[in-house]
Amino acid sequence: MGGNNSSPCASCKLLRRRCSQDCIFAPYFPSNDLRKFVIVHKVFGCSNISKMLKDLPVHQRADAVSSLVYEANARVRNPVYGCVGIISYLESQVSELQTQLAVAQAEIRSLRM
Repeated sequence: MGGNNSSPCASCKLLRRRCSQDCIFAPYFPSNDLRKFVIVHKVFGCSNISKMLKDLPVHQRADAVSSLVYEANARVRNPVYGCVGIISYLESQVSELQTQLAVAQAEIRSLRM
């Protein structure tokens, strides 16, 4: 079941399937972390996740799962913009902080004169 584990992976547990030795989800969604699969499944669906993972080389799958989990969490918080909303917010913060830094640097220069 799910590789070397005696319990099914989170995907097979949630979907109430038998977890085979070659289950594509088992290495990335362990049975003790059901929430991770639940949120990714809710946003992307099992079939799409499976297709994405199968289309990737094995060495890239763990990173892809991390990205899917991050995007799924972002989509749950902000269904319209997801990660793009977070990036836009952070970009605006960076811009604001750069402006504040420029003002502070100008004040320091004026005090030195």
